[in-house]
Amino acid sequence: MAIRNSAPLASYIDLLLDAVCAVDKQGRFVFVSAACERIFGYSPDELVGQPMIELVHPADRQRTLDAAGEIMGGEPKFNFENRYLRKDGRVVHILWSARWSEVDQLRIAVARDITERKQAESRQVALFAISEAAHAAEDLLALFKRIHMIIGEWLPALNFSVALYDEHCAQLNFPYHVDDHEPQPEHPGSITGRLCAEVIRRGQPILLTPDQEQLPVGFEMIVTGHESPCWLGVPLNSQNGTIGALIVKSMPGGERYTEQDKELLQYVCAQVATAIERQQLHARLQHMAQYDQLTQLPNRELLRDRLNASLEVARENGGRMALLYVDLDRFKQVNDTHGHAVGDLLLQAVANRLKGCVRETDTVARIGGDEFVVLLHSIHAADDTDIVVGKIRQVLVQPLRLDGHSLNIQPSIGVARYPDHGTEEKQLFRHADEAMYSAKREQHLRRV
Repeated sequence: MAIRNSAPLASYIDLLLDAVCAVDKQGRFVFVSAACERIFGYSPDELVGQPMIELVHPADRQRTLDAAGEIMGGEPKFNFENRYLRKDGRVVHILWSARWSEVDQLRIAVARDITERKQAESRQVALFAISEAAHAAEDLLALFKRIHMIIGEWLPALNFSVALYDEHCAQLNFPYHVDDHEPQPEHPGSITGRLCAEVIRRGQPILLTPDQEQLPVGFEMIVTGHESPCWLGVPLNSQNGTIGALIVKSMPGGERYTEQDKELLQYVCAQVATAIERQQLHARLQHMAQYDQLTQLPNRELLRDRLNASLEVARENGGRMALLYVDLDRFKQVNDTHGHAVGDLLLQAVANRLKGCVRETDTVARIGGDEFVVLLHSIHAADDTDIVVGKIRQVLVQPLRLDGHSLNIQPSIGVARYPDHGTEEKQLFRHADEAMYSAKREQHLRRV
């Protein structure tokens, strides 16, 4: 005996979690199941009669129309993916299976919402890309730009800031900041600066969203209305403490950040903090390799690099340059009489005085002991060198008061000019060194 199915087919279809719809030859909805409202945000009455293509994301419309044409031509489609715009403006990712009913002249389709899966996939790809970028980073600014671009693919992050905290001077600096409404976050009272400081102080993330029940003290007026932007600040935590913060801000009235976004951004910040520490360590090691640790002046190796670069420019442009070899007479006597601590203070004082005698574009280096070299890049005439030599001599002979001791020093200065005294590094160094020792002998004879 045959069993008659007395329940209406539509009542079963409305129980499905996937959406079922029928679209006529003109591309208009003629039937939609109840799940369509959950997926697209529109009620069945709002959808029936509307062109299907108007719901499709603009970037996916042409290939969706191409697929629809193939379906109506008798070619069923399985697992076709495209994006739709919900009634509330959010993007949903849809997995379709559809075929054409010749009898009914309708496209019959089943749609599954795969938005969460697609977002999870894109975030996984983004996190991998961030991890890869962080480990391969040679330049922090390039890394910050890359991370901003990657995060922007899965978070509303047109406004993006990275702040680093210098604990020695208790100051925030912003090596990367993008925000048209607040271009200078380091200014007192800026929201970005205040939020960064609070995130760093707590060492914990801070999420600010409209209608939030509890806001940190001082931030109550930032997200007062429904159209206010969201803020999400996450600390850059390292093994040595919190070294900075990363801040994202949504557009006013835009998508709100969630607790899941906060967790993902914490993972990102862990990668970024590691990259920053690695770069800072590299910079410290490079500085140690190129600078004298006592005076913080360039050392012999960095001086040679700058000298060769200066020589190359002088050769190409037919220019002139000079090398001054400066030695402190009777420096050993200072060490023997007053101790090495006073000797070190003397060397630091001499370094500062020498830097005050030249242009910022010139180089003052310490190449060992009490020996300094001044590299004058791009001089116009020989007299320019003599003026600098006179200034150095006048400045260095001024009495020094160091650690309760009054000291007087006399410098011996040797000069080598390019191209008069040589055209190569070794020639110039040799001539300047010999000229310095000649000046030292003359001073010794005058004292005798």
